[in-house]
Amino acid sequence: MTGVSDDPPTQPPPQPATRLARRLGTGDAVVIGLGSMIGAGVFAAIGPAAAAAGSGLLIGLGLAAVVAYCNAASSAQLAAVHPQSGGTYVYGREQLGPLWGYIAGWGFVVGKTASCAAMALTVGAYAWPDHARPVAVAAVVALGVVNYLGVQKTAWLTRVIVAVVLATLAAVVVANLGGGQASVDNFGPLGTGGWRGILESAGLLFFAFAGYARIATLGEEVVDPARTIPRAIPIALGITLVVYALVAITALLAAGPDLLAASSAPLADAVRAGDLDWLAPVVGIGGTVAALGVLLSLLAGVSRTTFAMASNRHLPGWLDAVHPVHRVPHRAELAVVIAVIVLVLTVDLRGAIGFSSFAVLAYYAIANLSAWTLEPHQRRWPRPVAGLGVIGCVVLAVTLPATSVAVGAGVLALGVLTWWVTERVR
Repeated sequence: MTGVSDDPPTQPPPQPATRLARRLGTGDAVVIGLGSMIGAGVFAAIGPAAAAAGSGLLIGLGLAAVVAYCNAASSAQLAAVHPQSGGTYVYGREQLGPLWGYIAGWGFVVGKTASCAAMALTVGAYAWPDHARPVAVAAVVALGVVNYLGVQKTAWLTRVIVAVVLATLAAVVVANLGGGQASVDNFGPLGTGGWRGILESAGLLFFAFAGYARIATLGEEVVDPARTIPRAIPIALGITLVVYALVAITALLAAGPDLLAASSAPLADAVRAGDLDWLAPVVGIGGTVAALGVLLSLLAGVSRTTFAMASNRHLPGWLDAVHPVHRVPHRAELAVVIAVIVLVLTVDLRGAIGFSSFAVLAYYAIANLSAWTLEPHQRRWPRPVAGLGVIGCVVLAVTLPATSVAVGAGVLALGVLTWWVTERVR
């Protein structure tokens, strides 16, 4: 005996068929999720949340995290069963029927295109307020080129952005605690605004958690998606929750809810409240980089969903094309970039955050409904988790500002009408 086994060598599990290149590991997927979540919310949403609920925004943060966890669990399970580009557009179609998938895809593409424009304008506002729109257009073009060159370039740049943002936020936390003004007395009562205000703050803060969907929409570009995606989503969500909680608590200790509510740059003003004015420009740089990170991931996610919908002819078929060299959906990428630039140049998107939140909550409600229908052997979490996610999404959606609810419902209704007309033509 030579000690050499006669058994055939172990082969790696076969990869699901895909037209895109599988190049992302678990670490890359986590970084893309962090780049999507740690950005606009932590630098901007704390102010509106404080206006709605005062220090009760901490309760709202907890509620948003619970709903986000349920959505993450449902998304992870569905991504393992359906490892394809498109996220809930695919899950709803496969589990509930074509109309449900179409509504999810419609809401995602329309809502997140508006979010792209909002993030581009945020970049302009932080980087060069007097020329916000030209800077925003330049940012969209530059990041569109990065995505066009391939998903590995996107993951690499996102890793750099996340490192810069986390370093900035660490400096903010230290400054808030060490600036000399931090006090529990600054918190004020938790019940400002009542439960309605707390729920509204939860809906606003949920917008900042929604980035983990970007991991699921890259289902055709991760290695071993059945294992990678279910691992990456909870890791990215957990890290983001810890960061958000630390920043929110220390900002309230340093500045109090009233100052945060009145500020368009709440973290910078929290630092100034501690007599550390020299750190405010650093926070401004961090805000710019964070918005760039969110914009980068949003452009990738929206283009992949557009690509998936075009593959099924729910959007124009010419968008269903893969670049022969870079292996990315290049026409979908280009179409999204053009749409975002048009919005940046023509629309005031300050109210788009509420509309986008409504659309995102509708998207995840369909994701949870889809997860509810999974077979027992396909589940990694108990079925009631998906049920709680549906209830949470509906409650947060209807407690958003009335205008956001009305516009969001109207856009979803337009999507249903478009579906009906398309099917009649077919």
